[in-house]
Amino acid sequence: MAERYAISKDMVAEGAAVPELVKLKLERNAALAEEKQKASATKKKDRADQRHSLKMRTLKYEKEYASHQRKLVTLRRQAKVDGNFFVEPEAKLIFVMRIVGIIKLSPKPRKVLQLLRLKQLHNGVFLKVNKPIMNMLKLIQPYVTYGYPSLKTVRELVYKRGYGKVNKQRIPLSANEIVSESLGEHNLHGVEDIIHEIFTVGPKFKQVANFLWPFKLSAPKGGFICKRHGFCEQRGGDWGNREELINDLIGRMN
Repeated sequence: MAERYAISKDMVAEGAAVPELVKLKLERNAALAEEKQKASATKKKDRADQRHSLKMRTLKYEKEYASHQRKLVTLRRQAKVDGNFFVEPEAKLIFVMRIVGIIKLSPKPRKVLQLLRLKQLHNGVFLKVNKPIMNMLKLIQPYVTYGYPSLKTVRELVYKRGYGKVNKQRIPLSANEIVSESLGEHNLHGVEDIIHEIFTVGPKFKQVANFLWPFKLSAPKGGFICKRHGFCEQRGGDWGNREELINDLIGRMN
């Protein structure tokens, strides 16, 4: 209630002589207040437009994912009806995670792990499937496990454990503005844009993967089986290619 009847400092009593400097100060304050109000309204409108744009873009991505899944289901059914085999499309994205520490590590695997930014235990990164990457993975296979992540896994990792590299600092992806400031020049303005670019291995995959800090995961619930043996060995182990089964491991570590 007191604020209703408070006398403003900018108010001048009627009939009072006002010095010229005070008049100038009042005019300046009024102009600054008006300018601030206009800037605030403009910023509010820009934010609303950007939120709407991100929402429409996210809906477009969801339609794209659903359309791709429907296409695969149709092809599988058609192959079954015709009595043929359906060959699943080759994976374009892999998630690599380090499962061994630094003890008794030879120089070459150490360097490869450093190049892939897997410097700590349980660190993970997204990589594009190509010949150089696969050759590097052959050198470090006993020290990492990897596989083909699903859309659900990519989304949960980015939202829960996603950090960006801003001015060489590890900043949590708590707002779309952080993404827009760093990747706006590549037409990426939100977290969903990052998820889409990663999952589809788009043309800006390199910039997005470099922007994302390596994911720091927890130890898996239930523990590992045996790190000394490969996942594909008959006795069972942990290192090596898990293909789609990497999603279960990430779910226990995320």
